[in-house]
Amino acid sequence: MDKGVIIIGAGGHAKVVVSTLIAANIKIGGIFDDDPDKWGKTILGVKIIGSLSGIDRDSTEQALIAVGDNKTRKDIAGRFPHLRWITIVHPDAYVHPSVHLGKGTAVFAKAVIQPDTSVGDHCIVNTGATIDHDCQIDNYVHISPGVNLAGGVRLGEGVFCGIGGKAITGVTVGKWTTIGAGGVIINDLPEYSLAVGVPAKVTDRIKKYKDDK
Repeated sequence: MDKGVIIIGAGGHAKVVVSTLIAANIKIGGIFDDDPDKWGKTILGVKIIGSLSGIDRDSTEQALIAVGDNKTRKDIAGRFPHLRWITIVHPDAYVHPSVHLGKGTAVFAKAVIQPDTSVGDHCIVNTGATIDHDCQIDNYVHISPGVNLAGGVRLGEGVFCGIGGKAITGVTVGKWTTIGAGGVIINDLPEYSLAVGVPAKVTDRIKKYKDDK
């Protein structure tokens, strides 16, 4: 394998990751995925080499997880503690210099992150999403395309914001909660919940992540 960033995951989300790395002129070493039907194929010209077992657990190579599911990203990050997780920002995104982006986080085209926001590790700020000032985004969050967060929003670990969702100023969403597509958050939402609608209301509970205490 040519030296370059290791990509873990070869689904549809990997296409966006690969295209972002190419746009940012970052060399890609290859892609790993546990689906044998994908081995030997390519994504945007980048070869899918083999299963994750082919990655040395003690490797210190640069890597990025190209998987949209939050819990899967957390599991993979835990399996490979020595990899050097890179942070990527598409050249057509805007991230204010005061913003903190954690390791393994990806910010895609046309996304906007405004001053004094903090985004944790292994997060996804997807295409055209906007995060305004002073937001706190914890680890393993996925902010889908077209989501708009007003200032001072807090998203706990593992929150998933469905496509086109919105949140008013200052609301807090508890960890591992899922917001359905188009949901509008106008009140705080508890952890481990599914919330849908306008305004977003809790309709179900979500099983706790296995590593949570």
